[in-house]
Amino acid sequence: MELKVICKQVIELSKKVGLYIEEQKKLLSTEHIVTKGINDYVTYVDEMSEQKLVEGLSKIIPDSGFIAEEKTSETKGEKFNWIIDPLDGTVNYIHGLNHSALSIALTDDDEIVLGLVYNPTSKECFYSYKGAKAYKNGREIKVSETKYLKDSLIATGLPFSNYSRLEPFMKSLEIFMKKTRGVRRFGSAALDLAYVACGRFDAFYEYNLNPWDVAAGAFIVQQAGGKLCDFNKTDNYIFGAEIVATTPAIFDEFFNEINGQFNKRKFLSYFKKP
Repeated sequence: MELKVICKQVIELSKKVGLYIEEQKKLLSTEHIVTKGINDYVTYVDEMSEQKLVEGLSKIIPDSGFIAEEKTSETKGEKFNWIIDPLDGTVNYIHGLNHSALSIALTDDDEIVLGLVYNPTSKECFYSYKGAKAYKNGREIKVSETKYLKDSLIATGLPFSNYSRLEPFMKSLEIFMKKTRGVRRFGSAALDLAYVACGRFDAFYEYNLNPWDVAAGAFIVQQAGGKLCDFNKTDNYIFGAEIVATTPAIFDEFFNEINGQFNKRKFLSYFKKP
């Protein structure tokens, strides 16, 4: 299988679907917005975009399966599976904010071998595949060379429905506001990770995530020279619902702050009397 050829086809498909997403902006109204859960919304644009992606990706690799946010297809492939989010940042999209993206990752026997994040508004396409470097619109990208946490710009996602870890999250925000150049919340994990990959952000962390939110972006960060883990410093960041992504130089310092807050209670529980 020639991943370079497949990547080119996926780029072309993403641009076609992205054009549809952009065209629908002026047609979208409140009657098209459906509530899936607490602060969790979907529109016909999400659903139609996913359908177009499923149809296109099935042609690129016949018999491939899908892990897709809107469950347009729940077919599982024996070897190849696509992890897709047709519109990461739906709330931004319905409010007219130009910060959303479609995210596509390809797995080969559970190993991610290709990732793409495309913003239809800015026309920025971030991508990579196994054995290749990471790129934005054909130009190589790398994570930043920031050496110290105090010089870094951090991205995160605010909890919008699962508040079970709100206390340690708010404490982590306080720490990073004091110890870095600033914290940003743009509302699209896929793009946040792509921005880490190209050096715009030095680190990103969030919990309560889904595989389609992070699979492509995390792979691009990896290919761009970044480091990734979950809040326990393991590699379960695709399906583990939490992720840390940073430039190598600040990884230890950044992770220690995350771990110190989110796992503090876990460590203290070991010393409680039965």
